[in-house]
Amino acid sequence: MQLVSPQIEKAMSGSSWIRRMFEAGMELKKKYGADAVCDFSLGNPDLVPPKQIIDALRGLADKVDAPAGLGYMPNAGYPDARAALAAYVSKEQETELKGEHLVITVGAAGGLNCLFRAILTPEEEVICPAPYFVEYGSYVGNYGGVLKPVPSTPTTFRLNLAGIEAAIHEKTRAVIINSPNNPAGVIYSVEELKGLADILARATEKYGRPVFLVSDEPYRFLAFDGATVPAVMPLYRYSVVVGSFSKNLALAGERVGYVACNPAMEGVQQLVAGVILTNRILGYVNAPCIGQRLMMAALGANADASAYVRRRKKMAELLDYAGLEYQMPAGTFYFFPKVPGKMGDVEFVNLLTEEKILAVPGSGFGYAGYIRLALCVDEKFIDIAREGFKRAADKARAM
Repeated sequence: MQLVSPQIEKAMSGSSWIRRMFEAGMELKKKYGADAVCDFSLGNPDLVPPKQIIDALRGLADKVDAPAGLGYMPNAGYPDARAALAAYVSKEQETELKGEHLVITVGAAGGLNCLFRAILTPEEEVICPAPYFVEYGSYVGNYGGVLKPVPSTPTTFRLNLAGIEAAIHEKTRAVIINSPNNPAGVIYSVEELKGLADILARATEKYGRPVFLVSDEPYRFLAFDGATVPAVMPLYRYSVVVGSFSKNLALAGERVGYVACNPAMEGVQQLVAGVILTNRILGYVNAPCIGQRLMMAALGANADASAYVRRRKKMAELLDYAGLEYQMPAGTFYFFPKVPGKMGDVEFVNLLTEEKILAVPGSGFGYAGYIRLALCVDEKFIDIAREGFKRAADKARAM
């Protein structure tokens, strides 16, 4: 008997490569023991929350017995939390925002779903550079939209501006970018973003309605070697920034994010009101009340990410030893090296799995011929994987 819709059944049968490798890892760990399996498949932040979070969590216990201490609040979030968050985002985006310009959401994922529900009509399209976070397809498709990936430049993964411009037509509603990028680790430059903004401005003029620039920024805080992530709001009027505190405050399970709309766009309050409505009718209702208070207490702080700096260095040494071609990630906790020889990415992942090393094929991110490695593991596993990685790479080159 058919218990789920055909669309969901299809999605379940083609579950993401990240989930498949996670399940493969569970089986390997049962068979060989957790310390024998080097699992680089899952981007699960493993940092300790900053002290401000821990102190605030203790202090919240005294407020639970207050009237509506854990009750409903406005769908867009606590007014004081929105105001504090607006001041924080204003600094990042070099644009003055007020609380009325943003909505606190159930993580960045909830924010993207609310935004796409608010702006998309069925069969409209959202363009994204590939490689891309695999769930974008579902977030857009949930509301009848179509995700249109445009391959980025090989190896360097810079924006293919000509390709993006060629993909835009009357059904294009938005372009979504993710910088620093999961999985490639690239940070888009100001010059690239200006070029993209010019393209979108021309398209907006041509088709007589906004083509939004959606900037998905959960990894903004994790940029290496003094790199900075450019602000998009000063570059393009119809820009929307989506962020979360899963990574920088190590609050992934508390689900607190936001959608911030550029105050320079005409009718900005209509867009904000639309996102507030979709936040409610999609069943999110509001972001977790405790998470909002924790966020307020720690705005401007970050979890100690020095472990990722060390792991990044170690992983680069491992890949050099194995002879793989890669671009040093400018941000995030991922590497996206090229598969050696002429082997396909799925086949190479299988070779690595034989060595009890778990990675995700690049085809799972819309970019075949590469693999994604997440640094959310103890450094010892990078050391343990060294010889097995080289054996797999040597076999791939020999085939």
